[in-house]
Amino acid sequence: MTTTLHADCALVAGQWQRDVRVSIDAAGRIASVHTDALPQAGDQRLSDRVLLPAPGNLHSHAFQRAMAGRTERRSGANDSFWTWREQMYRFVDRMTPDHLLAVAALAYVEMLEAGYAAVAEFHYLHHAVGGAAYANIAETTSRIVAATETAGIGLTHLPVLYQRGGLDGRPPAGGQQRFACDADRFATLMSAARDVLARTRPDARLGVAPHSLRAVDSGGLKLAIELVQGGPIHIHIAEQTGEVDEVLAATGLRPVQWLLEHVPVDDRWCLLHATHLDDAEVASLAASGATVGLAPVTEANLGDGIFRAVDFRDAGGRFGIGTDSNVRIDLAEELRTLEYGQRLQRRSRAVIADDDYSNGRVLFDAACAGGAAALGRASGEIAPGNWADLLTLDRTRLDLAGVTGDGWLDAWIFSAPGRVVRDVWSAGHHRVRDGRHVEREAVEAAYRRTLAELTG
Repeated sequence: MTTTLHADCALVAGQWQRDVRVSIDAAGRIASVHTDALPQAGDQRLSDRVLLPAPGNLHSHAFQRAMAGRTERRSGANDSFWTWREQMYRFVDRMTPDHLLAVAALAYVEMLEAGYAAVAEFHYLHHAVGGAAYANIAETTSRIVAATETAGIGLTHLPVLYQRGGLDGRPPAGGQQRFACDADRFATLMSAARDVLARTRPDARLGVAPHSLRAVDSGGLKLAIELVQGGPIHIHIAEQTGEVDEVLAATGLRPVQWLLEHVPVDDRWCLLHATHLDDAEVASLAASGATVGLAPVTEANLGDGIFRAVDFRDAGGRFGIGTDSNVRIDLAEELRTLEYGQRLQRRSRAVIADDDYSNGRVLFDAACAGGAAALGRASGEIAPGNWADLLTLDRTRLDLAGVTGDGWLDAWIFSAPGRVVRDVWSAGHHRVRDGRHVEREAVEAAYRRTLAELTG
């Protein structure tokens, strides 16, 4: 069955167009796009709304949504990512597969309401407490997939390879044991995950995530690349100065420098955070074709630092946006935080945009293109053949009144309070209507019950 949307205004092929008809086929892909077209009988009219491509969220740890707002008590003189990580390890030891399903479903509902149509789930909660495998080695993967089905969000699933507790080769300990796999176990896990994804929505993709240079050795990197069979590859890298120092001491090279010199990094790769780069790394990473995955709200929450976004973009680099720890799921806020960090660092305004160009538009375009590349997903633009990943903005909102074109994006990202996203379709599935997810009530009730168990 074909669905056809008619929008008074839409962003199509990089241009603002009037009277746009978008037909969506039964598989959830965009079948045709026509501009300057009158509405026809049976069209779904999008009056008072702006139709946009919906970006993909390129980095999520869904289970951490249940920690949001619960790690803000100062624990010592040197609170940092590393002290937060210890809190996360303690928290994860309470989480069952049923808990994971409920928490992930809420995170995915919130992502859709924020305007994301798909998510790259960087999934490392594989095993039971202590590291024992579940009877079904893909038990937690199956719960992630079930959560995406409940929410109706597109999925690029990234099973994480986690081999060791640090560059010194020490074995994973404590909460890390739930993440850990040797080569044989990880190969079995990847095969089982592939089987699970074959039974879900046709837009689901399998990628792989060697966790970091701290947690994976060179043999593990090679294994991950072989097992993913051409799919997306994501890795945490250079997120904190402590990591940079550790890799430099162990190898004589900085993390991004080491990776680019030892691994064939190309446009299938997404390097997450890449916060601390020198000039040579900025240039070489941009030239590799890889996407840098940013999560500005999480990076600010953890005190990571500020990515060199302006320098990287000037070098021709591509970046996208994710929600990482899911401490706050808000697409506009991620983009605003990215830009404001650059302004504070440079003591200037509108620094990511080109001269005489909309900052909101540049940020939004980057999120669309970077998300599509990192997820390995045909999306990011309203064009035939792409998945029908779409969102609308509510033009009746006060802050969007009196502006047009790129001004709608500027107002949404930098001015409008609360939710401005009115509709979201993921691969043609209309999951957000009038600003609210169609399954929010049931998903939220299950999350409340789960949170009571986790924190009781």
